Amino acid sequence: MGKVKKGITCSVTGCTNPAVKSVSSDEFSMVQTNLSVNVRGSKIYLCKEHYKVFKKASKKLRRLERWRISRFG
Repeated sequence: MGKVKKGITCSVTGCTNPAVKSVSSDEFSMVQTNLSVNVRGSKIYLCKEHYKVFKKASKKLRRLERWRISRFG
């Protein structure tokens, strides 16, 4: 059972909603978001609202990664 299922809260400063997804801190740092987070180890836990913001911000990065894998993979 992971930390999300156990009921960990969102890592964004000031948010007390339960987390629904976790992303690595390296992946989160590559994306330009205006979210300030409290890093707890190597994972960042995001609630539904903040995960949506992260997903929108990382859209271009994910598209480039898919292109790189299909082109040179």
